[in-house]
Amino acid sequence: MQETVIGAINDALHAEMATNEKVVVFGEDVAESGGVFRATDGLKDRFGKERVTDTPLSEIAIVGGAVGLAMYGYRPVAEIQFSGFLTPAFDQLVTQASRIRWRTRGEWTAPLVIRTPYGAGVKALEHHSESLEGAYGHIPGLKVVVPSTPHDAKGLLIAAIRDPDPVLFLEPKHIYRSFSAELPEESYEEPIGKAAVRREGRELTVVSWGAMMEPTMAAVENHGVDAEIIDLRTVSPLDHETVIESVKRTGRVLVVHEAARTGGLGSELVARINDDALYYLESPVERVTGFDIPVPLLSMEDYYLPNPPRIEEGIRRVLK
Repeated sequence: MQETVIGAINDALHAEMATNEKVVVFGEDVAESGGVFRATDGLKDRFGKERVTDTPLSEIAIVGGAVGLAMYGYRPVAEIQFSGFLTPAFDQLVTQASRIRWRTRGEWTAPLVIRTPYGAGVKALEHHSESLEGAYGHIPGLKVVVPSTPHDAKGLLIAAIRDPDPVLFLEPKHIYRSFSAELPEESYEEPIGKAAVRREGRELTVVSWGAMMEPTMAAVENHGVDAEIIDLRTVSPLDHETVIESVKRTGRVLVVHEAARTGGLGSELVARINDDALYYLESPVERVTGFDIPVPLLSMEDYYLPNPPRIEEGIRRVLK
């Protein structure tokens, strides 16, 4: 069947709730209206108000409640309406969810999923367009997943719900409905912590993830370069091996992400490449990123996001 990213997420939730009665869904407006982007549409009608619940407008309560439910045998899938609203619950993620296994020496864990739309590209209001995956990827014990296709959205979300540890599932809202693709009807998992090679090549390695995969693929096609394109899919754990193996083959690297440049995940990738593949490099690693400012509002947002022309310019720089 053909499905969009948002449809794939909805399909994954329906599938897991049907097979595991311990899976519960809650968050702001997820039950009665099906969520602000309709990701949870139809869940309350099918599974009832005991398993699909609207919560107060309190991210601290939503994530804190998920931690408690997870520790006592449930598989909570909590929605934060926009990723910029997750910061009040940063304490729950850092000091509770991600540390339970460590603190109890493996006796307890918190198998929860926090779903949240993230990233720019839809001209939303302030605090609706942040890309803070680098900050959350810095938390030991918290897995951070970013799908870029309908197939990965379904398979990675199912894997996240079944995972024994907490997972932050960042959904690039810019591609929620921008395209559709073939999606298996049956349940399946995509491995958390394993990147996908979207295109093989020998001249250049391009690394990206999430909504930036579309402009990255377009830029490579426009330029005509023989590039290998890697979709990280998971920010933490990071698939270090796939990236390094590709760099050793191509000798040139471009990293593309929409988050601010300073302290972004691209910096970590550059450091790891320098650690393990420095002598294979034919030129310095290049980055095409967002800017060190808040995401601008309305029409100025288009100047903030990496687009195919900016990415093509990055390709030209690294090839020189």
